Amino acid sequence: MTDSLTTPRPEAVGAFCVAALYHFAKFPRFETFREPLETLCKNEGIKGTLLIAHEGINGTIAGTDAAIAKVLAFLRSQPEFAKLEHKESRASKMPFLRTKVRLKKEIVTMGVEDIDPNEIVGTYVDPKDWNALISDPETIVIDTRNDYETAIGIFRGAVDPNTKTFREFPDWVKNNPGLHNKPKIAMYCTGGIRCEKATAFMKQQGFEEVYHLKGGILKYLEDVPEQESLWDGACFVFDERVSVTHGLQEGNHKLCHACRNPITAEELTHPHYEEGVSCSHCYETRTEADRDRYRQRQLQIALAKKRGDKHIGG
Repeated sequence: MTDSLTTPRPEAVGAFCVAALYHFAKFPRFETFREPLETLCKNEGIKGTLLIAHEGINGTIAGTDAAIAKVLAFLRSQPEFAKLEHKESRASKMPFLRTKVRLKKEIVTMGVEDIDPNEIVGTYVDPKDWNALISDPETIVIDTRNDYETAIGIFRGAVDPNTKTFREFPDWVKNNPGLHNKPKIAMYCTGGIRCEKATAFMKQQGFEEVYHLKGGILKYLEDVPEQESLWDGACFVFDERVSVTHGLQEGNHKLCHACRNPITAEELTHPHYEEGVSCSHCYETRTEADRDRYRQRQLQIALAKKRGDKHIGG
C-alpha cells in the first residue's frame, strides 16, 4: 500500500453520532444488565438497538457526541467490556425511531452450538492490508452478509453466498466443497461481528488459513482512499440512512418500507414502486390485500407528519 493512505478524504458530517459496536465476552449477568443500560440510553436521548446475551453485546446507537461518549464509558466500565471497540459515523438526522435493549440467545444469530470466538477465531487483517490479501490468487473471498446487502455493494471478486439470513451460512459452507480448493479464506461483513462467528465456524470445519477484515466494511470505507479501494457500490446499514459510501458519507439509497430492501434512485421510477407500499423487489410476493394494508399505514404516516408528529412506522 502506498503512502496515499494519508491522503485527506471528505469527512462525514451530520448532527448525530452513530456508534456501531460489539464485543464477545462471557457475560452470565446479561439479564440484570438490560434495565440499567436501557435507562441510561433513554435518559441520554440515545436511540437504536443493543442486543445483550451470555456471549456479549452487539448493536448500533445514535445520539449527541456527549451522550454516545457517556454510554460507551458506561459499557467500558464493566469488566466484561473493558476492551470494547466501536466505529463512529455521522448522520444528518436521527437514524433510529426508538430505543431498544433486548435480551437474546446470541448477539448475532448463526444457530450453531458451541461456537465461541473467544476460543477459536480467524486472523484479523487491517484495512490497509486487505487489498493485498484479496488480490492474492490463492485466496477465496467470501461476503458473509445477506442478499439484500450484497445487492448494493461488494468487494471485487468476492463470492456471494446469496443467503437470506446468517443462519443459512453454515449449510452454504458445508454444501460448497470447492472452498477447500485454495489455501486462504478471506471473509468480511459490515462491522466485523458476523465474521467473528463465521471464521470460528470455518476453523471448526477444518479450514486452516482463515482471515477476516478488522472493523468490517465500515472501517475499510473509513480508512482506505476511494482511489485505492476494491469496494464497488455502497454498504447497507441497519438504520434510516440505508447505506454509506467511501469516507462513511451517507448513500443515496432509500428503503422500501414494505419489504425493507434498499432501492436505488432508478428503482424509485419503476412502475411497481409506491412509497411505503411496494417496490420492484416485493411487488410479486405481496398480495393486493397486503398493499391495501400498507397504503393505510402510509396514510397514517402522512397524517402524523401533517400534524407535526412522528409516526413510529415512518
